[in-house]
Amino acid sequence: MPSGLRFCRNCGFRLGEGPAEYTETVRFQNGHPGVAVGNRPTAGKQSVVTSYGLSAGPMAAQVGGQVKRRCRKTSGMTWIFLALLGFFLTAGIFTALFSPVRRGFNGPGFTAAPPAAPRSFVGVDGFDSTDGGVTFAKVEPAGSPADKAGLVGGDIITTFDGKKVDDEDAMRELLKSTPIGKTVDVVYIRDGETKTTKLTTVSKEDFDRLVKAFDKRPEGKGQFGYDQGDAKRVPIPGTKIFGVQLGDILQSRPADLAGVKKGDIVTEFDKVPIRTPEELESRTQRALPYSTVTVVVMRGTEELKIPVKLGKK
Repeated sequence: MPSGLRFCRNCGFRLGEGPAEYTETVRFQNGHPGVAVGNRPTAGKQSVVTSYGLSAGPMAAQVGGQVKRRCRKTSGMTWIFLALLGFFLTAGIFTALFSPVRRGFNGPGFTAAPPAAPRSFVGVDGFDSTDGGVTFAKVEPAGSPADKAGLVGGDIITTFDGKKVDDEDAMRELLKSTPIGKTVDVVYIRDGETKTTKLTTVSKEDFDRLVKAFDKRPEGKGQFGYDQGDAKRVPIPGTKIFGVQLGDILQSRPADLAGVKKGDIVTEFDKVPIRTPEELESRTQRALPYSTVTVVVMRGTEELKIPVKLGKK
């Protein structure tokens, strides 16, 4: 070995030799004069100089006369970087594949479904199929199209805007196809008699405004004073009229103070026909607190008109 052989202090490459040194490996056995690496002797230890001129030392092992370098383990930060890279690549592929779905199939070859047309509202609590058409339990809120048209809970709608109504599904379809703000003819049955009225539909926004205005009415809601859970719809014997039979009357409340009795059948409240318990409850709350209304009841076979000064709920 040339006496002037030296190694670079920083990289470990041998200095002063030609290209030939990079094509072979020089190995020094124990007892051979040490190799100066960075001016530090390594005599007494086995060291291996690879074809790159680096002293492998403990980083290399000799197997079958050849030098093999130990594999370095992948660090935790490297695994985290690879995982994040895989995640972002997967997300990019997913976005490219499914972006037409997210846009409502507006990509090439797809046509977005048109938005559903807003339906009209009439101002009742819902429809139920019945013989001859559809019925409902109550009209609300105050000032709704049905209220202005004079409809009350228990009426049976048979024709709407010139079209026959067979069941609740048909009624809902008619409301979807009727323009908002259109005035239509409504044919209905009450107490066995066919009647006709006109009704102008409203939007959901207008309907919600009416509900909100009633709930926040400064005057508050009226109180009649009976157990609403005990009230039930019953027919008036000998007629085609239905009324609402009262159960328990709350003590010292407006109905009790006015002389209304348990078992009385209410047929009219403040000049409005009462045919369902829900309509009676709605009308009592709609009445102004402390106002006096006339309540028509059937007590046995006798019809009574009782003035009642309402309370406040």
